[in-house]
Amino acid sequence: MDRIDEISHWLVDRAPHENVKELFAGFCRELAHAGLPVWRASLGLEVLHPEVSGWQHIWMDESLSVRESDRATAASSPSYLNSPTRIVDETGTPFRRRLDAPCPEMPLLEELRLSGATDYVMYPLPFLDQTRTAAISFATRDGQGFAPSAIDGLRRAARMLSPYLERHVLRRIAIDLLDTYVGPRTGQRIIEGRVDRGAMEIIEAAIWFTDLRGFTRLSEHSPIPDVLADLNSWFGIIGEVVEAHGGEVLKFIGDSVLAIFPTSSEQNSMSACRSALAAAQEFCSRTDTENEIRRSVGRAPLTHSLSLHFGEVAYGNVGASHRLDFTVVGPAVNRASRLLDLAKQLDRTVVVSRVFAREVDQPLIDLGRHHLRGVDRPQQVFAPLG
Repeated sequence: MDRIDEISHWLVDRAPHENVKELFAGFCRELAHAGLPVWRASLGLEVLHPEVSGWQHIWMDESLSVRESDRATAASSPSYLNSPTRIVDETGTPFRRRLDAPCPEMPLLEELRLSGATDYVMYPLPFLDQTRTAAISFATRDGQGFAPSAIDGLRRAARMLSPYLERHVLRRIAIDLLDTYVGPRTGQRIIEGRVDRGAMEIIEAAIWFTDLRGFTRLSEHSPIPDVLADLNSWFGIIGEVVEAHGGEVLKFIGDSVLAIFPTSSEQNSMSACRSALAAAQEFCSRTDTENEIRRSVGRAPLTHSLSLHFGEVAYGNVGASHRLDFTVVGPAVNRASRLLDLAKQLDRTVVVSRVFAREVDQPLIDLGRHHLRGVDRPQQVFAPLG
């Protein structure tokens, strides 16, 4: 018991708390130093992410590996359904199995048994939030299995480790949710504490506005699940190309999308605009390919309009006292929105402002000067070739 108490001192004073991987590896080494006959240890932590269910950290023979599980298939996969983890999730109680006989109903335990394991135990971690998997398991090759004192020591050690792990999980969930719902750049600002209503910083950015044409008609004549599938497919392409070119999607507004490509110490106005234009061209190419597929199966194509502008914007919080929105506002955003209206009027897929056009080195088609609603003077507008 004195050796187990030493683990609590290690967790407080010497443990590496920077990330779960280093913390868990160090914890397993401390178990070995305490004389516990652990041959393999596994840590399963579920998070809240639209694509990733969680991670399994496996420590064996002094080395650590990490496996990522896919959210879409994790709960229905045979490896989960036929596992001790499912039992612990459903019962909330520890699971133990002596590995002195074949256990074909649980392939993991049979694999461990064939590798020389003699005993296996899994504990649910006492997280405050019990809605997601948080469990730790241990296996031994000791001929007698885990002695009662070892079982008690592992249970105590797991409870000691639990609050440190939950701290990491909660932070990971917070970051993932912010990345998912507001974008990584904006999410980082929120995590840093920029949550005062009205707090803004002035930045320069290339501004991207796009929306679907004929979406109202599509919605009126298609089942809602089909409309949602179309939106998700279309939004998915936008998200991929914007992110790939260094931009960030700020808003999905009905069938419209607002994204920005900010300048930075690494990216000046010219490179920001070039990135935005490259993203727009890739987006158009990919939607053309997608529409060919849709036509081949008798479905109507999804057509769009897109506007690009560059300017100074206020980037920060607006909204009600208890419901804030992190966004960009300013005349440049308004002009980008009006350019989108003009693109529809001119039946153009992409239009760019004169300010934006000056920042790119591609030949553009001069569409002449046009009035934009709410803007005093006519504005010169361009379109990419092709």
